Amino acid sequence: MDAYLIEVNNQQVSLSIDEDAITRAVRTILINEQIQRAQISVALVDDPTMHDLNRRYLDHDYPTDVLSFVLEQQGQAYLEGEIIVSTDTAIRCCTEYHWSATQELFLYVIHGMLHLVGFDDTEDSLRTEMRLRERHYLQALNIEFPPESTIDSSQGSESSGEPQP
Repeated sequence: MDAYLIEVNNQQVSLSIDEDAITRAVRTILINEQIQRAQISVALVDDPTMHDLNRRYLDHDYPTDVLSFVLEQQGQAYLEGEIIVSTDTAIRCCTEYHWSATQELFLYVIHGMLHLVGFDDTEDSLRTEMRLRERHYLQALNIEFPPESTIDSSQGSESSGEPQP
């Protein structure tokens, strides 16, 4: 039995998605961050859906690039979580950073996973560490990083320990 149950739920039509590649990205982070068992859901949605979720769970009245929710965690032994990414935002923002919407989307998935495994970006020093880890995983997945100093990934991203009713 596989230690990692990873589900990709594609709920959008704006961007062609390689679900196997997303699964590999999530698995790579889980392995490298030494998470022993995990159940991770990755939902790909449009901006109206993301706006609704951001308003409902975090009381923010705007769409965002990525939301992440830890549903259960037992140290490194077990992690259950959900990542929700907006393909519309990836399409809209990718040209600003001089790379493809797919590359932007993978950055969102990596960013969301890093939140799930315990990284934070609420302070400058933490944000710097998170950016280094994002770059590390982009390189590990053979995703070309945009030109230096053009990206501040997931500027509007949101993270929460648990969804709230």
